[in-house]
Amino acid sequence: MRSRDQKSSKSTVGVIVMKLFLDTANVEEIRQAAAWGVIEGVTTNPSLAARENEEFSVILPRICDLVNGPISAEVIALDHEGMIAEARQLSKIHANVNIKIPITPEGMQAVKVLAKEGIKTNVTLVFSANQALLAARAGAGYVSPFIGRLDDIGHDGVALVEEIVTLFNIHGLATEVIAASIRHTAHVPQVALAGAHIATVPFKVLKQMFNHPLTESGIERFLADWEKAVKK
Repeated sequence: MRSRDQKSSKSTVGVIVMKLFLDTANVEEIRQAAAWGVIEGVTTNPSLAARENEEFSVILPRICDLVNGPISAEVIALDHEGMIAEARQLSKIHANVNIKIPITPEGMQAVKVLAKEGIKTNVTLVFSANQALLAARAGAGYVSPFIGRLDDIGHDGVALVEEIVTLFNIHGLATEVIAASIRHTAHVPQVALAGAHIATVPFKVLKQMFNHPLTESGIERFLADWEKAVKK
């Protein structure tokens, strides 16, 4: 199933090179990940921002200084006028800021207006292909299916990513798919194989992606052998 879909995807839009974003509002985590050279963007949300000791209005510009790529900042308002007003203010902070908006009728009304103004949006809390299609038609730059939360209730989050990517490819929709709510390292190659354009991962998962017992034992072996060599 997935191999056939991947071939179809490549013939329609070319080879997808999945990007990694960091899912956090912690500046030190972002600083470390940026230094490793492996992330190309950051996603935040109110829950992540609430864990920090500074106001988000202070944190967001610092994030933008660290990562030269898309930075998602979420609106709090639930009505479209409030969302639009917040989005306009957030977008003034930096050219890389894009606006996270929930998949609701009010949210899509805001996305439509913001798209016309050239403000890129990331439609969040997506749990179905129908929701993703609505977001794409409204003009969203990104949609974020939450795969971990789907897995938590016995659904297949990775399968949803694949379904959305396939639908977007068939119908020529330019909206990019961000696989969000990544729970563990296995999710990352799974969503890459499903065709996700982006995986946004917590810092803990990003660090774990470096790990393998054979790498660790290999380093130990090389060091031990080197010590023997220099003592000859």
